[in-house]
Amino acid sequence: MGKAEKGTPKYLANKMKAKGLQKLRWYCQMCEKQCRDENGFKCHTMSESHQRQLLLFADNPDKYLDTFSEEFFTDYLSLLKRRFGTKRVQANNVYQEYIQDRNHIHMNATQWETLTDFVKWLGRESHCIVDETEKGWYVTYIDKDPETLLRQEKLAKKEKHELDAEERRQAFIDRQVELGRERAKDLPEAVFTDLKRDGEDPIKVNLLLHTAPKTVATTSVLASLSKSKSTFEGSFKKPKDVPKKRSALGEIMEEEKRQKLAKLIESKENEALAVKNDAPWVVKDAIVKIITKTLGSAYYKEKAVVLSVVDDYVAKVKLLNGNTKLKLDQTHLETVIPSVGRLVVLLAGEHKGDTAELRSLQVDSYSATLKLRDSNKLLLGIPYEQFTKLYNQEGVVTN
Repeated sequence: MGKAEKGTPKYLANKMKAKGLQKLRWYCQMCEKQCRDENGFKCHTMSESHQRQLLLFADNPDKYLDTFSEEFFTDYLSLLKRRFGTKRVQANNVYQEYIQDRNHIHMNATQWETLTDFVKWLGRESHCIVDETEKGWYVTYIDKDPETLLRQEKLAKKEKHELDAEERRQAFIDRQVELGRERAKDLPEAVFTDLKRDGEDPIKVNLLLHTAPKTVATTSVLASLSKSKSTFEGSFKKPKDVPKKRSALGEIMEEEKRQKLAKLIESKENEALAVKNDAPWVVKDAIVKIITKTLGSAYYKEKAVVLSVVDDYVAKVKLLNGNTKLKLDQTHLETVIPSVGRLVVLLAGEHKGDTAELRSLQVDSYSATLKLRDSNKLLLGIPYEQFTKLYNQEGVVTN
């Protein structure tokens, strides 16, 4: 009986039957043949092409079994990654979406007999995080893509750097608050008393305008007002022997002062950080420290001298412990703070490039006091990021 002609009802019925999934027990994985009923599957198993495929499978069964298992694992994991990402999802839901493809690899052709065995294998091989609940097995995909791991590592480094900066700033603010409290303890407390005045006589103002001249009347008024003023001022004078008591208003004013001081300190730190990150600060003959790990552990935390500045932000440096020369961006470098009395070079401000002497360090505020060599001018409160150790003070000539 020949095939139905195209466009006939028989042809359309056959097309509708062939569309979509059919019973798994009438599917041959080796031949990739889907039969419609039991009789068709029996006829297929007796065919010559099926017998040839069985002979090939019998020669090397492990090869075909491993191939089918690898394809099933790859397609299942690809669907889990693409469809659900790293979300926790029920394993059977992923499998139901996987078998919607007519050309998928059936599980009875793999090394796993059930979906539970396959899910347990995924957990043992660390491909997914597997857990069992009353509703069934759940899987969570573990993303091991090198780009994803590198992005997560960079994000973790950025968060750690921001956390360290925030901790330093908070420690500095706490220190300033403690200093303010210690200084406030030494101040005498204010005492507020009732209004008092000397004597019980009322204040009198004599205005004799009908007989006395204007000058006399004016003098009398001024004298009376002066006496009244002195009387009131005397009543408001604080007793010398009574200690001061801090009022609620005084505490509020002191707290506002501390908050203003904290905001001022924060603004100065942000300004110093902006200068460090955005403005070019590398200068020639400055000693710097390499802080990037991308070059390897051999160069990390090593000190170097700036031989030349390429384009404001890039410097050509030479290691102090060898003749190795590198070309680095200023973000991969940091300043070096010498001991008191040594020479430094300024990296920012109107005195950028000038040489100065380090007179003292203020550890609490991360700043220092410098003295310019040319004008003997003192510079107070210079942040650590705006100066570094000078290389020429050791008498070495740079190339």
